[in-house]
Order: sequence, then structure tokens, then C-alpha cells
Amino acid sequence: MQNRGMKKWRPFATMPEQYRGLQEMIKKQAEVPQPFLTEDQMEQINFILIEALHTNKQVYLTYYKRGQYITETGFIQFIDSQGKLIFFIDDAFELKNKMRLNVLIDVRFV
Repeated sequence: MQNRGMKKWRPFATMPEQYRGLQEMIKKQAEVPQPFLTEDQMEQINFILIEALHTNKQVYLTYYKRGQYITETGFIQFIDSQGKLIFFIDDAFELKNKMRLNVLIDVRFV
């Protein structure tokens, strides 16, 4: 007789469609709307981005993506005001990234 070991009971694993549906419902409930920034908030973000670019100070970049607020740490490399993009080197993997300015919610010095 072969010993297959104990199997963990997963009640929704036998119903993959329902499991995926439940996961989507849970994800939707956790979503938050994208905030609208005031003119003062946008000016403050712009000021910090420019200072971080010129002083090479590390910043926290908080942005909105798919119903969530995400914060990354990095160094600003370039600001494309016409294309409305910022280019930064992330702290975690030291990779060059770009981000649209209109998704930024907050920028703070580390």
C-alpha cells in the first residue's frame, strides 16, 4: 500500500470558479477611489520632486494603481514635464522606472 500523506482540506479548491469569484469580491471590497489633489498639494509634490532631483535625496513615492495606494522608495533621475512622467531608480531592485505624474498621490523625503 502506498502512503500518499495527508492532504490539506481546502473547501473552495473543488470549485475553482467560485473560489476565483470570491477572491475577486474580496479584492473589490479592498479597493479605494483615486483621490483628487488640490492645487496646493500638486505644487507641494512638484516642489519636493524638483528638490529631490537636484539634491539626489531619497523619497517615498505614493501612487494610485488599480484601486490601491502603493508606496515605493527611490531616487528621482529625470522629470519630463511635457510628457508628464518621472523617472526614478527604485531602492529595492535599483532598477530605472517611470511613472505618470497624474497617478502620484504623495511624495515625501525619507
